[in-house]
Amino acid sequence: MDNYYREDNISAADARFEAQKIAFAPFTFQAAYTMVRLGILDVLLKSGEGGLSEKDISEKCFISAYGVSVLTQVGLGLGILKLNGEDRLVLGKTGYFLADDYLTKVNMDFMQNVCYDGAKYLEESILTGKPAGLKTFGENWKTVYEALSSLPEKARSSWFAFDHNYSDNIFPEALDIVFSGRPKKLYDIGGNTARWAISCVRHDPDVEVTIIDLPGQTAVAEKNAAKEGFSGRIRTYPADILAEDTVIPSGADAVWMSQFLDCFSPEEITAICSKVADSVSADTKVYVLEPLIDKQRFRASSFCLQETSLYFTCIANGNSRMYTYGDIVPAIEKGGLKLETAHHNLGIFSYTLLVFRGNGEC
Repeated sequence: MDNYYREDNISAADARFEAQKIAFAPFTFQAAYTMVRLGILDVLLKSGEGGLSEKDISEKCFISAYGVSVLTQVGLGLGILKLNGEDRLVLGKTGYFLADDYLTKVNMDFMQNVCYDGAKYLEESILTGKPAGLKTFGENWKTVYEALSSLPEKARSSWFAFDHNYSDNIFPEALDIVFSGRPKKLYDIGGNTARWAISCVRHDPDVEVTIIDLPGQTAVAEKNAAKEGFSGRIRTYPADILAEDTVIPSGADAVWMSQFLDCFSPEEITAICSKVADSVSADTKVYVLEPLIDKQRFRASSFCLQETSLYFTCIANGNSRMYTYGDIVPAIEKGGLKLETAHHNLGIFSYTLLVFRGNGEC
């Protein structure tokens, strides 16, 4: 990907076309999302290479001929749709991924239900260092994490689907790495809905997990743990990790932070890791799981992470982002932890699991 960032071999005509895609991007997104929601791409997927006429689509999707026409014209312009030898509409390669790819569905729902309305406040967010787009959900919160339990259902479910889709698929690989050391007491900082904690206690019958997170999140985690029958082995420690008076309890054999540190600025990452370092011994392993921009196998994955940084800027908190390996490791080590091992390319989304040790002073 390094060559892609350095070379600029696109023709002037193609570059101008790409610029127009950006200029019309709001309508581009809404047209594609509408074709998905109204079932147009689904009926074309089922029609195969035989394709459908605009009239066929109108009848199958119960949409006016006018509505079908304006949407499919945009679809043709974007390469979402193509014409077969009989001039009937069929899905293009891009259309297949819009119609039948879970990753694309999760990303589109997240953009539509969480980010779209607030995206117009990106400039304000850049200038103020605050998530100005969060105001579209109300004026009561400083970060999206405080707002999660109060978001509208579509926004909340889309947020969790987006969050879980990326990390959950690497749990099996990560569990093998973490439990090769047979930890008995594990702290899950930023444990969210307890998905990792539940995976841990299912994986090892002897481990106990303590979830450290904001009170609203630990309340959800407690319910989920109880629902799965693990209340006795999954405990919670409600706390604002950034609050000056928050102290992380000692005694953990392992500390886990999954897609957590990217929710903070480099300075905040250092402050959090300093608290972790103060709580652990030299025998404690600290695991940091993150998708890193410069450790991806595919350009599309790096692009998703680059775009996700704007969500952090505009909606989440105003000062965090998705990081590169060279950005996040120094911020963690500055807090007093020492990198021991880095496991790259875990799962289909090329996650990195960083393993740190404490300084032994606890």
